[in-house]
Amino acid sequence: MKHVPELESARAFSEGRAVRSTEDGTLNEVDENAVEAALALGEGASEAEVIAVTVGPAPAVDAVRRALQMGADRGLHVIDDALVGADYAATTTALAAAVRSIGEVDAVVTGMAALDGLGAVVPSLLAAELGLPQMTVAHEVSSADGVVTIKRDVAGATETWRAPLPAVISVTDVANSPRLPKMKEILAARSKEVATVSLADLGLAAADVVSRTQVLEASRRPDRAGPELVTDDDGQGGRKLADYLISEGLI
Repeated sequence: MKHVPELESARAFSEGRAVRSTEDGTLNEVDENAVEAALALGEGASEAEVIAVTVGPAPAVDAVRRALQMGADRGLHVIDDALVGADYAATTTALAAAVRSIGEVDAVVTGMAALDGLGAVVPSLLAAELGLPQMTVAHEVSSADGVVTIKRDVAGATETWRAPLPAVISVTDVANSPRLPKMKEILAARSKEVATVSLADLGLAAADVVSRTQVLEASRRPDRAGPELVTDDDGQGGRKLADYLISEGLI
């Protein structure tokens, strides 16, 4: 699970890091699809357990709480000052350590991308770190007899992939329809366990999560230019429109 800024909120960088606040934070939208997929994979199993894991500052626990409201059984929140401003690689190292701390797992299910960075690389990096098959960008997921099957659309073709479990699976926002928690589930989630762990608890040191990338410069997005109004006073409006479309490569 990832706690991200609201898409409509003002974005800003400070000292090369995204400015995050409690007020405009929310659960990464496609991670709700990941929770739904994990819950579906566990349905029918006699002792299935869904654990929501996040890496982030204190407000990130809200992302875990949302997963618990949806039906996850417990949560794990990795928080450490050494992770402030962590890039994809550093975050993956912490996530992989968190997964290992849980013990044997049947599947690691993620959203295909976080809507704040849109890197879409953490699922693949996580699979490599854990040494597991990666089943990415899935719009359909099922499992039977220890094998996971996904369908994904790539370059206009629909592919079907199969791999033995455990595996890392990332899902798209059309993989399912995430359930809406009812008041009963929301209240029950308050009593579910959320363990808070540091890097040391996971057997990691600050030197293990050094970011490989750095933001050197950031600037505000320029204001959108106003529309160019063309009047057809001389009967050449159609020609002017055609010339514009040609200059922009639209025809």
